[in-house]
Amino acid sequence: MRQIILDTETTGLSANNGDRLIEFAGVEMIDRRLTGNNLHLYVNPERDIPDEAVAVHGITLEKLKAMNAPVFAKVAQQIADYIRGAELIIHNASFDEGFLDMEFSRLGMPTTRTITIDITDTLKMARDRYPGQKNSLDALCTRLEVDRSKRVLHGALIDCELLSEVYLAMTRSQFSLVDELMDTANTSNNPAGGSQYQIKHSALPIVTPSSEELEEHEAYLQALDKIVGAPCVWRQWQQDTEDKSV
Repeated sequence: MRQIILDTETTGLSANNGDRLIEFAGVEMIDRRLTGNNLHLYVNPERDIPDEAVAVHGITLEKLKAMNAPVFAKVAQQIADYIRGAELIIHNASFDEGFLDMEFSRLGMPTTRTITIDITDTLKMARDRYPGQKNSLDALCTRLEVDRSKRVLHGALIDCELLSEVYLAMTRSQFSLVDELMDTANTSNNPAGGSQYQIKHSALPIVTPSSEELEEHEAYLQALDKIVGAPCVWRQWQQDTEDKSV
């Protein structure tokens, strides 16, 4: 599963009224693991950048010209090839998707959804999970204990890196330990991608945890309780088991 954590910075808020894209960043994740195959580009918007936009991201037209930033037409195909066939993970996806579609349409290129396989909006995910609460990227970092100390101004690349941690934290409960063990087994048994070996199941040994391991386990459960705002699934299962044994 190939996913791209994506973010953009722009000259303003309206893709339909003359604002342009000035920064693009994508962070690649395959099977929930960051690969390091990132794409980060600055773009000359071919227009001025209002002071209120500069106050948000700190990018001026002078800086872009000094670094010889290309116009979007020069990097459009590079961006399209990078996101092709991937699921995009975007916070407030309609904003970034709107700007990419506007820039692509100016060149007669397909829309973002045509190029990719899906777009997941983490803002919608957060609103569903934390209704009535602040769900900005900053707020989610605080709630999920993601370190954002390096984020002084909005920047596409650092925002992607933070969002990747937020996304993994919000979706962690969807992926079981068994899935991860099976993935590891399949990879080690089948490194060349050929036919898979059959995994034989046998009785598993029972290992009694030490007191230190039990303390670490309890600390981890408390962290999960804090993230979901209620007893985590493990505690619910443990309580059900105790109730049935009484």
